[in-house]
Formats: sequence, C-alpha cells, structure tokens
Amino acid sequence: MNSAIQSPNDLMQRVADFCEAQAIPYRVVGSMASIAYGEPRLTIDIVAEFKLQDIAALTTAFPFPEYYFSEDAAREAILQQRQFNIIHPASGLKVDLFVPAATEYARTEAQRVRRITNPGKYSAWFGSPEDIVLNKLLYYQMSDGVSEKHLRDIAGMMKLLREKLDRDYTVGRETGSRGRVGKSASTGR
Repeated sequence: MNSAIQSPNDLMQRVADFCEAQAIPYRVVGSMASIAYGEPRLTIDIVAEFKLQDIAALTTAFPFPEYYFSEDAAREAILQQRQFNIIHPASGLKVDLFVPAATEYARTEAQRVRRITNPGKYSAWFGSPEDIVLNKLLYYQMSDGVSEKHLRDIAGMMKLLREKLDRDYTVGRETGSRGRVGKSASTGR
C-alpha cells in the first residue's frame, strides 16, 4: 500500500479520513490546529473517541511496515484514556492520538469542532481556537513554565484571530469549569 505520505498534512489527512470513514468523532488539536488558526509550528495531535473495536480497522488502515502502530499501546491507551501514536518511518512523521477523558469539558469541546479546509492540503475537523488556546495554557502550566512553545502558539493565534475568539467562553472555562488545574481538560492528563 503506497499512500504517498510526503508531508505532515498528508498523515493528518489520512488519520482524519480514517476517523470519518469509521464514524469516529475526532478533532485536530495541538500545533497542527495552531497552524490552521495562527502561525507555523508542527506536531500532529488528534483527539479521537476510539473504542477497542476500532483497533482492527486501525491495523488494516495503517499496515506494517509502511506504518508503525502498536495494537497493545492502542488498547492500553483506550482503556486508560491516554495517548498512542502512529509512525510513518519513511517520512519520519508521527501522529499522536489522544483518547479523550469522559468529562463534561471534553464533551463540550467535541461539540465545538470546526471544519477547516486548506484546498489541496487537507479538510478535517479541528478543535475550536478557544479550546486550543485553553489547552495550550494548561500544557504550559503543566510544564511549570518551561515549555514556551505553547505561549508562542497562542500568540500566533491571537495575532491572526484577535476579536474572532469567543472571550466569554474562554474566560468562563479558564476560571474553573475545566476541572482540576494541571490536567488537560480534553485528555484528562
């Protein structure tokens, strides 16, 4: 199977297409979302509501040796609501797949997705810019202020989106309705 993975967009689109074909709710988050809303930086992070029965289809859609995908890691991640990944060794690209926590915030976040299409590159569901900003603030906090990449991502998004952000939603979520401080609201980590 030659899927012509040549860029991060290609791998992200392949995972998004898989989720859509399997009717698995998902949203692109992390720096890929920051790029869509702000300035370039790259990791491929996708939050998807995987179930144990999706593992066989993942194995078929991302076959070895073209991809590295651990069924055991996926099974453990699904059961513990954590992350696993798919690696495309030929390109060196990796997508981190996060299984969302069963929280009210994660359910709200899943309802706020937005379709973003960049013609010729990708068309997928993305987390809302407000939720991307809030989660990046939490990840910055979890790094004890060491990882400034999240602040740069937020600054890039704020520069481009300015008044388009729903500040009431962001302030309401940030001030306490997101759950425990120090945990990502969508992933529970």
